[in-house]
Amino acid sequence: MKSKTAKESYMVMNELVLPNDTNTFNNLMGGRLLYWMDICSAMAAQKHANSPVVTVSVDNVSFKRSIKLGEVLTIEAQVTRAFNTSLEVRMEVFAQNLPLGTKVKSNEAYYTFVAVDEHTQPQPIPELIPETEKEHKLYDEALQRRELRLILAGKIKPQHATGIKKLLKMLEQKD
Repeated sequence: MKSKTAKESYMVMNELVLPNDTNTFNNLMGGRLLYWMDICSAMAAQKHANSPVVTVSVDNVSFKRSIKLGEVLTIEAQVTRAFNTSLEVRMEVFAQNLPLGTKVKSNEAYYTFVAVDEHTQPQPIPELIPETEKEHKLYDEALQRRELRLILAGKIKPQHATGIKKLLKMLEQKD
């Protein structure tokens, strides 16, 4: 199985926010945003995995700015790390007012997927090779985020989280 770079999974998705997408304040509904984010991140994951994927977790979706009726939503997604059968995708969401020419970051999130075969059984995926400094940073931090997800889900014990232990040691050395 041939390794892949992060940029090979890069996806961009644009949506115009219409009245049916908004709440009574003419802001994009959070659920609609999560739906579009799931679609875009799944496409990035499938590009990397070369197979269908299923969503297994959604991390830390923070709403920094509301997205208004009539704005164009842009979602940029890219794989940050691939494990055995799962992978993490990072997204950034921007709101654009085309007439004014503005583009503002609205959201950021991490989604995790598992690659599956035709019987919905997990299957191996290619290794991810980070290239840029930012990709290396996201790649290294992905292990810590994964371990935290597994601890919170009760799938591993904190003492088995080697990535988190490494982070704690680094923080202790700075004090």
